[in-house]
Amino acid sequence: MATGLPATPPGPGTVDSAAVAALSDAVQDVVERVFGTVERTAAACTARLSAVASENRRPLSADLAVLRPDLHRRLVRDDLVSGLGFVAAPGLLSDTATCLEWWQTTGDGTVRPLLLDLDGVHSSFVDYTHWDWYARPRDTGGRVIAGPYVDYLCSEEYSLTFSLPVTVEGRFAGVAAADVYLRHFEGTIAPLLRRLPVPARLVNARGRVAVSTDPHHLVGSLTKGLDFTAPPAQPSRPAVRGGLALFPCEGTSLALVTPAG
Repeated sequence: MATGLPATPPGPGTVDSAAVAALSDAVQDVVERVFGTVERTAAACTARLSAVASENRRPLSADLAVLRPDLHRRLVRDDLVSGLGFVAAPGLLSDTATCLEWWQTTGDGTVRPLLLDLDGVHSSFVDYTHWDWYARPRDTGGRVIAGPYVDYLCSEEYSLTFSLPVTVEGRFAGVAAADVYLRHFEGTIAPLLRRLPVPARLVNARGRVAVSTDPHHLVGSLTKGLDFTAPPAQPSRPAVRGGLALFPCEGTSLALVTPAG
């Protein structure tokens, strides 16, 4: 991971380009590390579902169970990822309407399955299709960082979910995804933010704060007044509006926000 922020700030209230570049590299390293795990999971899902399709049949939940040893190994190896798996599109499987082949690590490192009520007849039915981590990859075909949000579905922890679509023969089959507890993500990024000479925060594509050293903008709050989806007029310079400077973290949907000037 790149952590080459200057040990001595260039001046009070000044954020130089080298410091921003180093922070952006560090964020990108973390994001790519997690998405690497998700991409390998998606590839395994695609291979398994494609093999089933070649047999001219619809997949069963037992076909997804074949993925478990690989999921377990990835969870044990990656201390940043707390949950990992495949979430099937409704109607994909022939023996159940909905399915999550999802595994989590506990505090002592044990790997356990996520058990949810997916039976639509019951009042506790969990409809995962409206969650950002599922709906946005399905609708856009791209990879998504959802959150931070309180993950009531899996852990009741403040989390980020990294997800991407799985397609088989050109059809959407579901999403591969990984959960990262926000406290673990903060533990990696916050020390770098603290080395900047001004209060700063890392926000997602909707302006929600993921990491912050600004006491006026806490994790989970929304940053307003900036278009987080528009690139800066000059890639080498931040977008500035309302006294704020926005530095996109290249290769991610995250951005650094600092006071302008």
